[in-house]
Amino acid sequence: MPRTPRDRGERDEGDADRERHHHQQRPRKGHRYNDSTSELIEKPTHQHRRHRSESQSPRKKKKRYYYPEDETTESSKSTSNALSAGALSQLDAANVGDVRWNSNGGAKGTERFTDVEEERRRQERRERRERRRRREAGEELNVDRHKDERKQSRVISGTYLERGAEPYDEKVVLVDQRVRMRGDAGSVESEEDEARRRKRRRIGIIGIVILVILAIVIPVGVVLSNKSKSSSSTDSTSDTTTSSSQPSNKNLNGMSESDIPKEAQGTYLDPFTWYDTTDFNVTYTAATIGGLSVMGLNETWDDSAKANENVPALDKSWEYGKMPIRGVNVGGWLSIEPVITPSLFSDFKTSDGVIDEWTLCSKLGASRAQSTLEQHYSQFLTEADFAGIQAAGFDHVRIPFSYWAVTTYDGDPYVPKISWRYLLRAIEWARKYGLRINLDLHGAPGSQNGWNHSGHQGAINWLDGTDGTLNGQRTLDIHSQLSTFFAQPRYKNIITIYGLVNEPKMTYLDVDTVLTWTKSAITKIRANNLTAIITFGDGFRGLDNWQGELQDFSNLLLDVHQYVIFNNQQIALPHSDKVAFACSTWTNQTLRSSDKATGFGPTLCGEWSQADTDCATYLNNVGVGSRWEGTLNMLSTPGGSLDGSVLSPTCPTSNSPRCSCANANASPSTYSPSYKQFLLDFAEAQMHSFEQGWGWFYWTWKTESAWQWSYKDGIAAGILPQKTWDRKYSCGQGVDYAGMGLAENY
Repeated sequence: MPRTPRDRGERDEGDADRERHHHQQRPRKGHRYNDSTSELIEKPTHQHRRHRSESQSPRKKKKRYYYPEDETTESSKSTSNALSAGALSQLDAANVGDVRWNSNGGAKGTERFTDVEEERRRQERRERRERRRRREAGEELNVDRHKDERKQSRVISGTYLERGAEPYDEKVVLVDQRVRMRGDAGSVESEEDEARRRKRRRIGIIGIVILVILAIVIPVGVVLSNKSKSSSSTDSTSDTTTSSSQPSNKNLNGMSESDIPKEAQGTYLDPFTWYDTTDFNVTYTAATIGGLSVMGLNETWDDSAKANENVPALDKSWEYGKMPIRGVNVGGWLSIEPVITPSLFSDFKTSDGVIDEWTLCSKLGASRAQSTLEQHYSQFLTEADFAGIQAAGFDHVRIPFSYWAVTTYDGDPYVPKISWRYLLRAIEWARKYGLRINLDLHGAPGSQNGWNHSGHQGAINWLDGTDGTLNGQRTLDIHSQLSTFFAQPRYKNIITIYGLVNEPKMTYLDVDTVLTWTKSAITKIRANNLTAIITFGDGFRGLDNWQGELQDFSNLLLDVHQYVIFNNQQIALPHSDKVAFACSTWTNQTLRSSDKATGFGPTLCGEWSQADTDCATYLNNVGVGSRWEGTLNMLSTPGGSLDGSVLSPTCPTSNSPRCSCANANASPSTYSPSYKQFLLDFAEAQMHSFEQGWGWFYWTWKTESAWQWSYKDGIAAGILPQKTWDRKYSCGQGVDYAGMGLAENY
C-alpha cells in the first residue's frame, strides 16, 4: 500500500396488546444478521389467526304467520309427533290472540285481542324499566348476550312448547316483527324491536370500522415490528449500515441451528452467526488444513476459465517473465485503510484517536468491531467487482490481508478469523473469472513498518523492540499454516504468487535480521510443498541494492512499489517531467533489477497509481495534511515529530500561484480536458515501464472517494485505459501539457 516518507504513515417494541385478539406473531426458523451487529436475530414471520365473534351474527328472522287451526305450520310438518290439544292451545296463545278473519273481513275475538295487547304493553313498560335499572347497574351487556343466545334457539312449534320450553323471548312476534291489523285496525310497532334493530345497525357499523382498522394496522404493525427489530439491533452495533443491505442468506433456508454441533454454535464456524452466507457452503464441517478451517468451501472447483483471450486459462501454464502481469490490488478491504474507506474513521473526534484498525477496533469494542468490519467485508467487495476486474482486462488480483485472519494474540483488539472466509470466497470468485491470485500478508504481528495499513500505526515491533523476535516467530508460524493450507491441489493453479510480508521498513529495521527471517520463511514454506512463486518486498533499500541477495533460492520475485508523491523532489516535478520520469527512470530501474548481473533478477511492481498529488483524504494518516499544500504535520501522529513533516507547499509552482488540493480532490467529471489527458498518459507511461520487468498491480481497484487511486472510477472517468492492453501513449513522444493550458498547480 502507499507509504509515507513514505510516511503515509498514516418493539418500538410496538404495543403488544393492540393486536392481541386478531394478530399473533411467531418467529420461524431462518435467521439473519442485523446490519450492524454480530448477534444472531430471528427473522420474524407472521401468522394470522382468525377469531370468530363471541356470538354469532343474528340469524335472519323468518316471517311468522298465524295459520287457521285446520292448516299445518311448517314446523309441525317437520316432526312426526302429533300435537296435543294443550300444545295447540299454547301455540295459539303465543301468537297473540286468536285473531281470525271472517269472509267479510271482520275480526273475531277483538275483545280478547284488546286485553292481550294492553297486557303486552304493560309488560313492555315493565321490561323497559328493568332494562334501565340493569343498564345503570352495568348489567346491560350480559342481558343482551343472554337474549341473543335465546334468539338463536327460536322455535315456536307445538312440539317445542309441549316439551316445556317457553316462547321466544316471552314476547309476541308477528309478521315481519310488527303487530299488523288488517283493514282499518291500523298497526303498532314494538319500540323494543326498533331499538334492537338500531343497536344491530350500530354494532354492524362498528364491526366494519374495526375490520377496516385491522386491515390497515396489522400489516403496518408487521412492518414496524420488523423495522424496530432492525433499528434496535443497529443502534447497539454499527451505525454505518442499514438493514436494507442485509444479504438474503437464502442458502440457510431449510437448515436449523440444531444442525450445528452445540460446541460450534455461536462461533465463527456457525453459519447462523454469519452476516453474509452468499456463495458459501453452509454445511457444517470442523475440518481444518494447517489448522485453518475449510468451512464455507465447496468440494469441487473448475480451473478452465481464463481472464481474457490474451492469456491462458487457469489450468494452463503462465510463462512468467515472458508474459507481463497486468493486475490490480483490492486494497482497503480485508486490511482496512483510512484513505480507501474514510467513512470508517470520519465520524470520530480527534480526541478519540481512531487512526488505524487497531484503534478503530479498540474504540468500537469487540461486538461492534466484528459487526462493523464483517459488513465492510461483505459489502465493499463483491462478485460484481471481480467481474469488473476481468472486464477491464486484468489477469491477476493481489489480495492484501492481515494476520488476524488466521489468529490473534493476547491484547489484540482485532476481529479474529472472520476475514478468513471472505478471503477464501474471493479466491473462488477470482477462479470463476480466470483471475490468478497474488496473496499479500499486509499486516504482520507487531507491525513491520509502523504505518496504518499494517493495522497499528506507530512503533515497529516486528523483528525489533521488546517483542520483535517473538513477533517474527509468530509470523513464521502463520506462514507455516498458510503455506500448508494453500499447498492443496485446489490452489495450485490459482495461487501463483505468495507474499511474505508487505513493505517491511528496512530503512529502519536491521537488514541482516530481515534477510535471516526471510530465508527462514522461504525454507518453511517450501517444506510444506507450496510451489507458488514467493515474493518479498524491497524494503525501500533501492532496487540496485538487492543484487546478489537470496540467490540460493529459486522461484523468488522482488516486489517494488513506485510512487512520485511521497518524495518531496518527485512530487514537485511538472506534469511533463513526471511522465518522463516514469518513462526513463523507472524503466531503467526495472531493466537493471531484472538482470542478475546488475540486480536481483525477477522484479515486479506490486503497487503504483496515477495520482500526481498526495491530496487524497487520510492518505498521509488520519488528521494529517499534505506535502502538496505544505500542511503535512507529523507531530500529530503517534510518537510523531517534525521528522517527515512538510510545512512548505511542494507543488511545482512553490505556492505561486497557490498550491491547492481542491482540483485533485474534486470529482473527475470536473477535471479539465488537459488534466484528464495528463492522467491517462501518466498511467500508460507507468504501465510501459513496469512491463519491462514482470509486470504490475495497480493500487487499487476501488475507493470511496479517492478518485485517482481507484481504477474502477478511472475507467468511468476516461482517465485510465478501458482495457489494460489498449493504450495510446508511447514513451518518447512528449506532450506539452502546459501548452495545452494545464496549470502546474492543478
